[in-house]
Amino acid sequence: MDISRDEQRILHLLAQGGRIELIRTEKRKIERIDCYTREGWRYPGLDLTLFRKLKAKRAIRSRGGRPYQITARGLELVRSQPDNR
Repeated sequence: MDISRDEQRILHLLAQGGRIELIRTEKRKIERIDCYTREGWRYPGLDLTLFRKLKAKRAIRSRGGRPYQITARGLELVRSQPDNR
């Protein structure tokens, strides 16, 4: 299965140790989605539709209310890049 360039970028950040955090309203609706690199910098390229695509492909997962991280399936989907560590 091929993934888009935007999905590739997000998965690449997550594969290097990044995370996705959700900010919810009092009624539990998603208000804002923040993607952080492993250094703690906020990455602006993630929106709700891209988040839902990655979740539907089971490339990301949250356990026990913790931030979303990449899954084994997500690691299979991400293509290697020269700066991967």
